[in-house]
Amino acid sequence: MGGSASLIPRDLLSEYQELTFLSKQEILLAYKRFSELLPKEERENACSVRVPKSQILTLPELRANPFQQRICHVFSTSEIEDGSMSFEDFLDMLSVFSDSATSDIKSYYAFRIFDFDNDGILDRKDLEQLVNCLTGQGEGSRLSSAEMDQLIQNILEESDIDKDGTINLAEFQHVVSRSPDFASSFKIVL
Repeated sequence: MGGSASLIPRDLLSEYQELTFLSKQEILLAYKRFSELLPKEERENACSVRVPKSQILTLPELRANPFQQRICHVFSTSEIEDGSMSFEDFLDMLSVFSDSATSDIKSYYAFRIFDFDNDGILDRKDLEQLVNCLTGQGEGSRLSSAEMDQLIQNILEESDIDKDGTINLAEFQHVVSRSPDFASSFKIVL
């Protein structure tokens, strides 16, 4: 047989369908893409091995994403925090970035990706890193200090409902809920 379906036990495939926003076909395609990141001799065990972050980042869908490092960090369950991914981590990532995921799920993970210091809030430092990721790190694209301060001030005025100088998850989700194209732009399609 040799197809992807034969390498994922049927009960596990059903469980993945129940626990993700992915169809059977999408899970099988994800398995194929994940196993292709492994050396040939490890491909039969794709459900039980971790793929290094360096290999995950070779995927065309992540290669050009300015948040690629953060995406790996957020979805990796590696105990040594190296950004490596198991097949289930990979499925979780694809599920969140799928068209079928809810806006609440997408905004929760977007918040985690943008929370660069993992402290549960988006403060000025997180917002500055976010802007730098979006505008590029080169000298020609970097905002001046005054432009950055003004932009962050505008973001906080629009988003910081409780006026504490930070954006918490609820405030972030409130802002995202008013952005009709957020859910459709927060996606990765294999």
